[in-house]
Amino acid sequence: MEEISFGTDGWRGVIADDYTYENLGRVAEATASYLKSSERKELEVYNQWGTPYRSSDDGVVVGYDGRFASENFALYVARVLKESGVPAFVSKSMVPTPALAFAVREMEAAAGVMITASHNPPEYNGFKVKIESGASAPPVVTDRIEENLPAESPEVDPGLEVDRVDISSDYVEALGEIVDQEMLTKNPVMAVIDSMYGSAQGFTGKVLDKFGVPSVEVRGDFNPGFNGIRPEPLEEYLDPLKEEIAEQRKENDKPIVGVVTDGDGDRVSAVAEDSSFIDAHRTYALLMRYLIEEKGWEGKAVKNFPLTDMIFKIGKKHNRDVTETPVGFKFIAEKMVKEDVLIGGEESGGIGLKNHIPDRDGILCSLILIEMVARSGKQPTELVNDMMDEFGGHHYRRNDIHLEARQEVENKSTEDPPESIGSYRVKSVEKTDGVKLRFDDGWLLIRASGTEPLLRLYCEMDEPTKVDQVLSEAEKYARNLAGE
Repeated sequence: MEEISFGTDGWRGVIADDYTYENLGRVAEATASYLKSSERKELEVYNQWGTPYRSSDDGVVVGYDGRFASENFALYVARVLKESGVPAFVSKSMVPTPALAFAVREMEAAAGVMITASHNPPEYNGFKVKIESGASAPPVVTDRIEENLPAESPEVDPGLEVDRVDISSDYVEALGEIVDQEMLTKNPVMAVIDSMYGSAQGFTGKVLDKFGVPSVEVRGDFNPGFNGIRPEPLEEYLDPLKEEIAEQRKENDKPIVGVVTDGDGDRVSAVAEDSSFIDAHRTYALLMRYLIEEKGWEGKAVKNFPLTDMIFKIGKKHNRDVTETPVGFKFIAEKMVKEDVLIGGEESGGIGLKNHIPDRDGILCSLILIEMVARSGKQPTELVNDMMDEFGGHHYRRNDIHLEARQEVENKSTEDPPESIGSYRVKSVEKTDGVKLRFDDGWLLIRASGTEPLLRLYCEMDEPTKVDQVLSEAEKYARNLAGE
C-alpha cells in the first residue's frame, strides 16, 4: 500500500506514478467514509468555527482543471463516491478552484473535491477538499480522510451515470456583484489577462465584458502541458504577458494593467504597463490599501509567515489587526470563517477577500486590481511607487533548492539557528513555520516544501542587492547542513 498524505493544500502526485486511478480511488473512498462518519459533526470546524454541518446525503461537488485526464479523474472520483453511498455532481466543464468552492456553498453540498495540482508542473495532478463553507479542508479533516484510507482501490462500475452541473454561471454573476461597475469604468483601462493555460481562462474577461471594459487574454486556450512550464504566476514564466503588454502600450495611452492567475485560478500576481512584475507581496499590499482607503471595507488582515512586512505597516497606519499564520491557506481560511477578515493571503499569490468565499480567488483579485487602476486613473507603476515611497523599500525573492534532505535542513536550522548568514547578523529568530532569521534590514525564512522535494529560501530586504547576497549565502549554508 502506497503512502498518501495531504500537504499544505491537498494530495498531489505524479500522474501514472503515485497519482493513479488506484490511489485516487482509495482517496475518494476515504473521503466518502469520512463524510458518512457519525463523529464528523463533533469536529471543531462545526462546533468552534461555525461551519454549517451538512449530511453526506447532501453530496459532493467535483470540479476539475485542464490537466491531462483531469475530467476522467473527476468522473472516476464521482463514481467512487456514488458507489460508496454519497451523491456526487461533476462540473460540465473545467473550472477554477474558487468557482468550485463557491458552488459547494451555494449548492449547500457536504463537501467539494477539486481535481487539480494547482501551480505544480504538468506531470502532476491532485485532489483538493473543500468543506461546507467553501474553505479549504483543515488538517483536522484531511487527517481523518487519511485515517480512512483503504488498503486497496474499490471496484467501480465504469458505466455508472454521473450527474453534470453548471457551476460557472452563478460564480461569474457573483463576481459581477462584488466589483464596483462605476469605479471599474471611471477611467478607460486596458486589461491584459494571462490564464497560463489554466482553468481560469475566460472568467475574468466575462465579467469585464459585462461592463464594457476592454481586455485581451493570452494563454487562454486548452493546453494540458502548459506549453512546458509550471503554471505559477512568477516572473520567470510571464514573458507572453509582458510581450502583449508591450504591444498594447504601442496602441494605447490609457492605463494598462496585466493580471495573471495560476493553473487552477486561485493565485494571482500582476504586471505593470512597463512590463515590470508586481509580485504577490505588492499585489496583496495594493489590494489591502485599496480595500481600506477607497472601498472602506472593515476587518483585519491575515498573512502567512513568508508574506511581506509591509502588511504590518499598513495595518498600523489604519489601526487594523494583522494575524500571522503558518504556510497553507487552510490556516487563513479558518480565520476567514471565524473572524471579521478583510483580506487573507500568502506569498505565493493565494489571496482571499471579504464578502466572498473564505478561500483564495485569483479571478476576483484580478478584477479588484483592474478596478483600482481604473478608479485611480494612474498607471500601475505609479501606484506601486506611491506605496513604496510611503512604506519603504521591500524587495523579495524566493529560491527553491531541490534537496532530498530538505526537512533535515529545516530541523537543524530550527533547533540550532545560525548567528549570521554571510555578513548579515541574526538579531532574532521566529518559528511559526520553518525558521525565520531577522536582520536589521530584513529577514530570511528557511522552510521545507509540503508538496514538492524542495527547500524554500524566502528573503525580504530593503535593497535588491541585499536579497541576492542573503540568498546566495543561505544556499551555501543549507547545502553545507545537508552534507553536500
